[in-house]
Amino acid sequence: MNRITNHQLYRLIFAHLAEIIREPAVLFWGIVFPILMAWGLGIAFTQKGETHLKMAIVKTITASDTLKETKLAVYLLANGTKKDSTYSIVLKNEKLGDVSLTFFETSWANAYTMLKKGQVSLIVEDKPADTKYHFDPASAEAKTTYQLVSNLSAYGAIFYNANQSTIEPLTLKGTRYVDFLIPGLLAMGIMMSCTWGISYTIIDRRSKKLLRRMVATPMRKSNFLLALITARFTMNVVEGVLLFLFAWLYFGTSVQGSWPALIVLFLAGNIAFSGISILISSHTSNPEVGNGLINALVTPMMVMSGIFFSYHNFPDWTIPIIQYLPLTMIADSFRSIFNEGAGFIDVWREALVLTSVGVVCFVSGLKIFKWY
Repeated sequence: MNRITNHQLYRLIFAHLAEIIREPAVLFWGIVFPILMAWGLGIAFTQKGETHLKMAIVKTITASDTLKETKLAVYLLANGTKKDSTYSIVLKNEKLGDVSLTFFETSWANAYTMLKKGQVSLIVEDKPADTKYHFDPASAEAKTTYQLVSNLSAYGAIFYNANQSTIEPLTLKGTRYVDFLIPGLLAMGIMMSCTWGISYTIIDRRSKKLLRRMVATPMRKSNFLLALITARFTMNVVEGVLLFLFAWLYFGTSVQGSWPALIVLFLAGNIAFSGISILISSHTSNPEVGNGLINALVTPMMVMSGIFFSYHNFPDWTIPIIQYLPLTMIADSFRSIFNEGAGFIDVWREALVLTSVGVVCFVSGLKIFKWY
């Protein structure tokens, strides 16, 4: 009996790892998908490409202006190209990237239709005397287009090209979007892996009466849960290392702070979400209810914790609440280590809080755990 007890934890760990490895979908969503997401978002927000802006142009010429040409049309004919009723011009800029402007010459009715469908972001009413702009002031793209076109019609392309020497794009490591993204993806990977890999596994096995069969064997209940957590932690290490290696090789992402602090925080994050996962799956035997509980936990944090964009965009009164969410604490601490050179002294409080949350949730979940 002692020999079985001493070895059952290791055998359970290997069994859980074997189950994970045998599932191609698990490997794809856990390893390949985060790398693809990092590559796609990193490419989209870090590479300098050509910006395409489209707008409708409506010429308004009265009887007294028949011999006059509109200002914008004159400039476009002189500096751009015209095909049928479409004007095109490219504003060159080596530092900010080129901007491609496309003007669709059309009627008012069609212009409004294009605006409603999102085919254009701005309507330019071009007159010989002046030019008017019609757009939604709440649209950032429309306001950007307005700034470009209004200066274009008044000054030509000089405003975009002349003062490139005064423009200093932020390309240092730690200031790029990809440097913001990678630590967030690492934090989100821990949360998603633990909640779905632990919680749903327990709920699914309970619904199929497998936990009841396992508890009838000479197995410690705690060993089963510890083995499940250990197997998931091992996979999280593999997923995190591969994601970081990809970001390091492709984007040049680096850790400017303390590696030991990063490892401790990574472990604390796994403890926190493993404990939370045990707690939320301690009683549920219905997979549909389990799906709802897991989504109710992960979705708000995935949206609010600043994984893909800063949570400081939310109202000020929500910031103190968001900052104490487990995922926010992990993501913020990861970013401070990656991009700000933080050490253990800077993140020990977060690591302690996350570890405490995980331990309390694990002990509480174990006490009320329903095996059948």
